Amino acid sequence: MNSFGILPAVLFLLVSVLYAPICLGIRSIPGREMNGGGDGLELGGLRFAEAPEYRNGVECPVSGNSQFVSTCDPSLVHVAMTLDSEYLRGSIAAVHSVLKHASCPENVFLHFIAAEFDMASPRVLSQLVRSTFPSLSFKVYIFREDTVINLISSSIRQALENPLNYARNYLGDILDPCVDRVIYLDSDVVVVDDIHKLWNTTLSGSRIIGAPEYCRANFTKYFTDGFWSDPVLSLVFSARKPCYFNTGVMVMDLVRWREGNYRRRIENWMEIQRKRRIYELGSLPPFLLVFAGNVEAIDHRWNQHGLGGDNVRGSCRSLHPGPVSLLHWSGKGKPWVRLDGKKPCPLDHLWEPYDLYKGYENSRARDQSLGFFSSSQSSTIMGYSSYL
Repeated sequence: MNSFGILPAVLFLLVSVLYAPICLGIRSIPGREMNGGGDGLELGGLRFAEAPEYRNGVECPVSGNSQFVSTCDPSLVHVAMTLDSEYLRGSIAAVHSVLKHASCPENVFLHFIAAEFDMASPRVLSQLVRSTFPSLSFKVYIFREDTVINLISSSIRQALENPLNYARNYLGDILDPCVDRVIYLDSDVVVVDDIHKLWNTTLSGSRIIGAPEYCRANFTKYFTDGFWSDPVLSLVFSARKPCYFNTGVMVMDLVRWREGNYRRRIENWMEIQRKRRIYELGSLPPFLLVFAGNVEAIDHRWNQHGLGGDNVRGSCRSLHPGPVSLLHWSGKGKPWVRLDGKKPCPLDHLWEPYDLYKGYENSRARDQSLGFFSSSQSSTIMGYSSYL
């Protein structure tokens, strides 16, 4: 290739790097990696059972196109979650719980945000979701970790530094522009009520997000003494009455989010954190700085959080008083880990019925599956277009 041929190629590469999208969507496709039949998917010994078929009742809205589900269909309930190998078992259980209790399960559309450099490639994760939930409408997106990696500061727990924890900041950019509302759920939840009830939450006035608020919590502990003693930074709450809310369950107005460029507002606080150290927790405090005091308060039943204990010990917790629509194992302890370790907390047994995991056939198969995931990840990173 002469110099005239090289120059355009170099320019194309520079443009691709400098103006790369935050993520690219992929759709599940059949592949040689999938084995098994009606009992679910097997990946090198890693097995999930196929979920039961959950169908709409006669009262559910009918899509205009029965052959292809568009994300722009106004009858859909949009739910966004992250998807990675570490929390895969939790994500599958969460989706199962949503579908099981939904009044119109075929109108639920899942948006999965997958890590770019996970052990399991987005393509493999897509195949696993399709095998486990054959009738589910969903899309998997590759989240470019370099979008946020330079904004993340150290946290009280290493797991909170995972770039995928910050994917919720970018939902306005990731999802199709026609998606104007979404429910964001963490991977360590189970829904025990109709998700349509949460979807129908009214965001009054100019509010951008809705979530259960906890105004009795000590709000000052979420930020350092240096933050509160700074006469400029602490003024951010001067015109608000901030309350703690958990970002693991949120209803988000993406139209207002995009118009107000709230992704950038969150990034601004993350940049300050890198210079000043104004909080200790990971992705939560920037949301509090931007939204606390201006959140649509949703009934506490939609986030019975803290069931994973604190961020250090992960000790057992009991339910908050009142009715329950969603159980959330936020904190260090996860129900699948404690159940496998034969040391479950009492409430972990409420998660167990939604677990579709069938375990590893043997330890050798487990090692082979992890090796397969590692070897396939590079082809995903370099070949986005092949999965479109």
